[in-house]
Amino acid sequence: MLPLEQGLKCYSFLSYRTSQYKLHYYETPTNIKFIMLTDTKSGSMRLPLQQIYVNIFVEFVVKNPLSPLEHPGGIGVNNELFEASLTQFVVGPPPFC
Repeated sequence: MLPLEQGLKCYSFLSYRTSQYKLHYYETPTNIKFIMLTDTKSGSMRLPLQQIYVNIFVEFVVKNPLSPLEHPGGIGVNNELFEASLTQFVVGPPPFC
């Protein structure tokens, strides 16, 4: 595990590194959990995961009255705008042809 970031409580879990991948974890104040798998050499993904929550999840899921907030059984979010925005955030804009 990596050293804890300044200001976080001692029991906060941020990431775990194996020889194959690095798992990043972010939990919101409302207990929504975000997990991202990256290359082992990547830095902290705490800020990007927080941005995904604030700028994408809240905008396209929380503020959408037709999108359920509860996803029983781990089925995930079924919202096309959320998925498209998340893909663009993680992968980046499509290259110009």
